[in-house]
Amino acid sequence: MMTMNPPTMTPTLAPSYLPAMPQQKEETRKVAFICSKGTLDMVYPALVMGWAALGNGIDVTIFFTFWGLDMINKNRVDHIEIAPVGNTAMKMSMMGLNTGNLGIPQLVGALPGMTAFATKLMKDKMNALEVPTVREYLQMLVDGGAKLYACKMSVDMMGLKKEDFIEGVEDIVTAADFMDMTDGAQIVFI
Repeated sequence: MMTMNPPTMTPTLAPSYLPAMPQQKEETRKVAFICSKGTLDMVYPALVMGWAALGNGIDVTIFFTFWGLDMINKNRVDHIEIAPVGNTAMKMSMMGLNTGNLGIPQLVGALPGMTAFATKLMKDKMNALEVPTVREYLQMLVDGGAKLYACKMSVDMMGLKKEDFIEGVEDIVTAADFMDMTDGAQIVFI
């Protein structure tokens, strides 16, 4: 009786005329947000997207400039408002009022107390949905590993110092420093 030995398996190399497979570098994705506005409807996009990015393993850096500094200013972070004047996209129904798709007339938005009224309506809707406050979101981001920086030019223009900012702001940096720190990152301007 004749026995057959199993064939030996030796790895075959690609023929020399084929290029070698490039090695995939395992790099962490990076995203950097530039926050330049300090109204309630403009601060949340970076917070929500930053939190989602951290949840997906993406490095997050946030640069606060001009009115975006209100987000990290100890005296302003809990008092961010939504202004109905100049916000033509704001609908009364979005604010919790059952008026269909009626917008807030710009003249009405200029009346005393309308900013406070619009802000309260928006915050009530957010509370009902259990959306974290700006301060809470920033703390969540810092705890999750996001890096927060203030713009040196804006800080100097507004006469602020590092101690004016909430805990978790790493430093005050120039725009050039920020660009160097976020080399290769996707940049989102808000």
